[in-house]
Amino acid sequence: MNRWSGRALSLLCLILFGGCTLAKVDVEVVSERTALENQVLGTYNAIDREMLLVASVRGVDTQGRPRKAPETSRGRQDAVAAMQLINFLEDDIAAFKALGWAGENRDGLLTPFSMDKKRVPDSLAEVANRFQAEEMRAVIDQVNGARMAVMQRVIFLGENLSEADLPQVQKIFGKLNIENAAPGEKVQSEEGSWVEKK
Repeated sequence: MNRWSGRALSLLCLILFGGCTLAKVDVEVVSERTALENQVLGTYNAIDREMLLVASVRGVDTQGRPRKAPETSRGRQDAVAAMQLINFLEDDIAAFKALGWAGENRDGLLTPFSMDKKRVPDSLAEVANRFQAEEMRAVIDQVNGARMAVMQRVIFLGENLSEADLPQVQKIFGKLNIENAAPGEKVQSEEGSWVEKK
């Protein structure tokens, strides 16, 4: 190696490594969710777990005899039934949203749109042919009623929530539903206009 290339290599190493220092970097991850959003999510997840537990409780004892179901409040029963309805109709709602017949609004509910059956992909043709406008709206109304029942239960179970907090709880559910919407589905913006999710 000649004298100039050795000096160039030394100079390059000095430039590259001479100015570098190992500094302690503190990284603090801050949640983007508010305390109210976290409380609502926690309560919603508890209701979802209740639904799974109700579905998995055995109706017989170890000897195979029928066992009486545990006592539950009417509100809990309604919330569990609402979650079951939402899950049962999930495929139809997903198809309605994929077809552009329904969208997620900012208040945590579904908004129906007109049924355009002219541009239906083959994968959704069976669903499109099965539903008429009145039936689609009835399914959306059922799901919206179930969503409201779940939101009411979240308020009832929420430590610091009251009926006056319903608009805030609806906005939180709306935000979550919009975040979970698939690209191409209709969602309502903060300003109230309807856009396709990117």
